[in-house]
Amino acid sequence: MNLFLLRHGLAVERGEFDFASDSLRPLTAKGRRQLRQTGAALRRMKLDFDLIWSSPLVRARQTAEIVAADLKLKKRLAFADELKPGGDLTKLVQKIFRPKPAAANWLLVGHEPGLSELISRLVTGGPGLQLDFKKGGLAKLEIEKPRAGPCAVLAWLLTPRQMKLMR
Repeated sequence: MNLFLLRHGLAVERGEFDFASDSLRPLTAKGRRQLRQTGAALRRMKLDFDLIWSSPLVRARQTAEIVAADLKLKKRLAFADELKPGGDLTKLVQKIFRPKPAAANWLLVGHEPGLSELISRLVTGGPGLQLDFKKGGLAKLEIEKPRAGPCAVLAWLLTPRQMKLMR
């Protein structure tokens, strides 16, 4: 199975506007443009996802909706509280690695440091892997035998700038 992880795009900075909660911060216009470039890069790479799970926070939700629309995969989009900041990564892994994974290609849309922690856990079995996962960045994990602990290989980690060059 392949697990793709996409960090939400550029969002309005904390304190820039008076949002009642951090969960309500939306993407900026630049963030939306950047994600349309990401969608073009995903099409160019001929990537298709069986399932797209996103954090329900506004900036992640908008990220997932833009990518799903670009790839014509809106019906495969769902939201998972485990992808919120501070979400339960153990529970997330259990859902993904059910006795028989429901999908060969997953796209998870979320936040830092949770996405890097998930990559580290699946690659090394612990929290030691240090990554610079940019907003709008995309990682691919290849998983031969899903299980708790180290079971994945980090195939690549792309920055938004690299994806922009793929247009």
